[in-house]
Amino acid sequence: MTDTQAAVLSAADALVAAFARHDRDAYFSAFAPQATFLFYNLDRPLDGRAAYEAEWALWEERDGFRIHACRSTDRRVQLLGDVAVFTHAVETELSVGGERLTNNERETIVFSLDPAGRWLAVHEHLSAAA
Repeated sequence: MTDTQAAVLSAADALVAAFARHDRDAYFSAFAPQATFLFYNLDRPLDGRAAYEAEWALWEERDGFRIHACRSTDRRVQLLGDVAVFTHAVETELSVGGERLTNNERETIVFSLDPAGRWLAVHEHLSAAA
C-alpha cells in the first residue's frame, strides 16, 4: 500500500467512524462544501453538503433517525492523481421511527485532495447490497 492510499483510507476511516457514532459535525466536515450525494432510498440527488445536512436534520426530527454502529469491509482505493475512488461494503445499525434496523449497502466515495493537503469527500453514492 502506498502512502497516498493509506492517507485516503485514513480519511475514509475518519468519515465512517464519525458516521458510526452519529457525530454530525465530524461527519460533515469530511465532505467538501460542493460535495454531491446519490442515495438509493432518496428520490433525488443532493447537491452540496448543506443539502445533505438539511436532509439529515429532517430525518432526525421527523423519523427519529439515529446511527448506532457502522462497519466497513471489502475496502478498495483507486488513485487517479489528486482524486481517489473509495469503495466498500457497509453494515449500519440505526434507528428509524423507534425501530432498530440493520442496513447492508455498497458505497462509493470520491475523495479529492484539497489545497491544504486534506483528502475531502466530493461525492458519495450509496446503493443497496445485492
